[in-house]
Amino acid sequence: MASPRLALLVGSTRSGGADSTVAPWFLDRAEAYGLGDVDVIDLAAVELPVVTGAVPGEGPPRVVADLARRIEAAEAFVVVTPEHNHSFPAPLKNAIDWFRQEWYAKPVSFVSYGGVSGGLRAVEQLRPVCGELHGVPIRGSVSSPGGRSR
Repeated sequence: MASPRLALLVGSTRSGGADSTVAPWFLDRAEAYGLGDVDVIDLAAVELPVVTGAVPGEGPPRVVADLARRIEAAEAFVVVTPEHNHSFPAPLKNAIDWFRQEWYAKPVSFVSYGGVSGGLRAVEQLRPVCGELHGVPIRGSVSSPGGRSR
């Protein structure tokens, strides 16, 4: 049986954050389990417009269309997120909100970090957002307390 096409969505755009160690840690684990072909979507490298929605009469911006193809191609997602002020970062929300049908019926799991909760408060806010988009949030998650997100 073939492995699912997995996308790793790195949700922080802050430089020097723990995502620079957390994402590679996850990729090492994924490769050890035979998931070597993971599409890493690093929001720090993707310059998504902040305003969601296409201009009437035009298609979406090219960067949005390119990312839509990658999200559509994925069969499952792992979201790496820090906790910022008891929630997840705004660039991650922006990236999620640009798309709708691309998330339908796809499992979404979480790796979080930051603060005493290990980012779990961010994950608890992400679950209903993913559910609203008909994604399937996985109950279990991995969290790392104490990691700085700055």
